[in-house]
Amino acid sequence: MMGPTIALLMFPAAIISVLIGYPVAFTLAGISIIFACIGYFFGVFDPSLLTALPVRYFGIMTNEVLVAVPLFVFMGVMLERSKISEELLTTMSELLGGIRGGLGISVIIVGALIAASTGIVGATVVTMGLLSLPVMTKAGYSPSLSSGTICASGTLGQIIPPSTVLIFMAEILQGANQKAQLEMGNFSPEPLSVGQLFAGAMIPGLILVGLYITWVITLAIIKPETCPPIKLSTQQKKQLPRKVVFALFPPLLLIILVLGSILTGFATPTESASVGAIGATALAGIKKKLSYKNLKEVMRSTLLINSMVFIILLGASVFSLVFRGLNGEEVVYNLLSNVPGGKEGALLVVMLAVFFLGFFLDTFEIIFITVPIAAPVLIRLGVDPIYLGVLIGMNLQTSFLTPPFGFSLFYLRGVANKILKTIDIYRGVLPFVALQLIGILIVFNFPSIATWLPDILFGNSFDSSIITIDENITANEKEVLDNFNNLFKTNSPKEFIFPLDNFESLVD
Repeated sequence: MMGPTIALLMFPAAIISVLIGYPVAFTLAGISIIFACIGYFFGVFDPSLLTALPVRYFGIMTNEVLVAVPLFVFMGVMLERSKISEELLTTMSELLGGIRGGLGISVIIVGALIAASTGIVGATVVTMGLLSLPVMTKAGYSPSLSSGTICASGTLGQIIPPSTVLIFMAEILQGANQKAQLEMGNFSPEPLSVGQLFAGAMIPGLILVGLYITWVITLAIIKPETCPPIKLSTQQKKQLPRKVVFALFPPLLLIILVLGSILTGFATPTESASVGAIGATALAGIKKKLSYKNLKEVMRSTLLINSMVFIILLGASVFSLVFRGLNGEEVVYNLLSNVPGGKEGALLVVMLAVFFLGFFLDTFEIIFITVPIAAPVLIRLGVDPIYLGVLIGMNLQTSFLTPPFGFSLFYLRGVANKILKTIDIYRGVLPFVALQLIGILIVFNFPSIATWLPDILFGNSFDSSIITIDENITANEKEVLDNFNNLFKTNSPKEFIFPLDNFESLVD
């Protein structure tokens, strides 16, 4: 038990190091090397495992799916720097602001649209705070409602495609699913694609948007003074149809092209991301916002964001390798498989752990560390990988909102020092945190919300033709199963799952 004990101590050591102030990427790698040395000293870690790191790093560099990440980031930054997002918010505010609560609804809708074009939470919250907060304050909106609406709509980039979080999540879940299926004896598992996870997140994301809008409408009815309508001048009313055509339709068309091509299978995420990057650049050129200075700033921001994410991924690769080398994964499996409530109980434990980690660690740090460790165990217990990815995405979005450590609260506080008090931000986000929890409970209790659309668009990928062998098998069949059970360390022939065609060929 020495190895697993050392492995479990890696988590508190990493969290403490991050809280002290060490950079996350170097903390993950440094803590891993230290604990690998400790494990080697006690004879529970094989240092030759570290020779797999170059292969892992090269695999990350040559992964075609991950090429989509810098392209989507470039697309989002270009739309922001070229003021297209600003025009979108202004147009929607004028379109809906005339009704009570309309300005808040427009902020939520624009937040969803910006999320669908950037997938970057921090940039969305900052952009929405800079653009909409002064307008909402001037219109007479309560500070708490303004801050809550901006923070909540800004975090939609976690769950609404093309979220960069979902891209990494899909890639990690793909490996976790393959590992789990191999351990269960399925040697030909169906792959999990980014498009499937995007499709799975669409309906839950829209449910959250609907819950947010419902809350604003409810406040408009019971507390009309918190969200009064805005008055438009005659000139603004005359220009509104033209603004809708030229400010709303172009970015909306770009979003439809990018997401539509992925969800329909017409293009890969990388191909769609390249179309999005070129389309965003073209829109900036059409609006005469494309200059050398602007392009240089966009490239620099894209480089900084991607460098941060990928260096954390490299550090997390060392962490997961050492954790598995110390047999920490066996402890995780034993803990989760013995949780009361079966797979639902195990899933609830993981969700709670992810939620609390969200107070201290960034989204990418959490998914790079916890998902590779917990996902194979949950999939072996029968949790659908798409359903799991969607729930984790919604969970991380909630932790981004929850006081006092929610990252989106700090983003908004940084751009609203003279307008909002910290207590106003905390009060404002609490109703939206409750709405988030309601959304998570809905998806948790009805998994088909996350799996229905992927099944329609891509087929029932995870209902492969496999059988569970029961006790009524021949001696020859039992011998084959026992050999494989010893190899994969399953508990009994009854728990062994294997493709029917492969099994028959082995027995014959």
